[in-house]
Amino acid sequence: MNNSEPPSPVLFFETLTAYQNTAALKAALELKLFTAIGQSQATAAELAVECSATERGIRMLADYLTILGFLEKKDGRYALTRDSAAFLDQKSPAYAGGAAAFLLSPTIRGAFDELAAAVRKGGTAAQSAEGTMAPEHPVWVDFARGMAPMMNPPAQVLAGLLPIDAAQPSRILDIAAGHGVYGIAVARKHPLAQLVALDWAPVLEVAREKAEAAGLANRFSTIAGSAFEVDLGEDYDAVLVPNFLHHFDPPTCVAFLKKVYSALRPGGCIAIVEFVPNPDRVTPPEAASFSLVMLASTAAGDAYTFEELNDMLSQAGFNRAQQHPLPPSVATAVIATL
Repeated sequence: MNNSEPPSPVLFFETLTAYQNTAALKAALELKLFTAIGQSQATAAELAVECSATERGIRMLADYLTILGFLEKKDGRYALTRDSAAFLDQKSPAYAGGAAAFLLSPTIRGAFDELAAAVRKGGTAAQSAEGTMAPEHPVWVDFARGMAPMMNPPAQVLAGLLPIDAAQPSRILDIAAGHGVYGIAVARKHPLAQLVALDWAPVLEVAREKAEAAGLANRFSTIAGSAFEVDLGEDYDAVLVPNFLHHFDPPTCVAFLKKVYSALRPGGCIAIVEFVPNPDRVTPPEAASFSLVMLASTAAGDAYTFEELNDMLSQAGFNRAQQHPLPPSVATAVIATL
């Protein structure tokens, strides 16, 4: 902090009004504004026709999005930035606008309306004591459908990290498979691998759709139910655990990891995907801030440091845990063997 400068209320007001940024982006997605612009440079009048809106409304929204950095404006014409073209144009294979259905769902957004109560309680203050971990919570279907495009790049990186012999038959278990992207990436890299996806039954329908689209129908099977309760099977070469442990407290995670340990063959590995903060728990900000999401939406979840994850794995019997970044995402893979 520079003590020579006077105090400023800018951060205070920017934070209180950040909901306006969210509302502007949500409106643009609903109007398909980014798709209407596409590769062209369009005026507000032209976009109004494409979006079935008023020229005045489009001009005000597009100007605001330009201020935020989602659009560029020159001589009264709007164009997409590189990032917007990649992730917000529905014609892009990396379109990520569907994530809004999950991130702005009443379940996720509403959990933050009672954040002070969650702080007092030490866990979600939602009507359901289990929060998003309630059995077969419908929000996970939104997650599976909306978040898949953004998971493809890190899934490809993870697939290249696993110590699996592609020339030999193998069995892969994808726990909390969701969209199935991580397991699918591994199965595509290992043509002799059999992939088993575990999740709630409605979510598994999304994973099945994507597995069939990837040409994996004859190598794909499912286990429906709670990962804590169902029989996982055995003799897996690798068990994938993407974005799962952060929903639970350490003792619950250790009990779960012991179950995974028993499902692996000798020499098998576990691959955990998590938001992993540094020991100071405030850096890097993208990973460290995720702990607040867990406070608001789960009973006992957290964003765990590598040291904490390594300790859980050690208690479960694993050894030689290593962490690997999964660019371009902010997630980290933690891989350990028996």
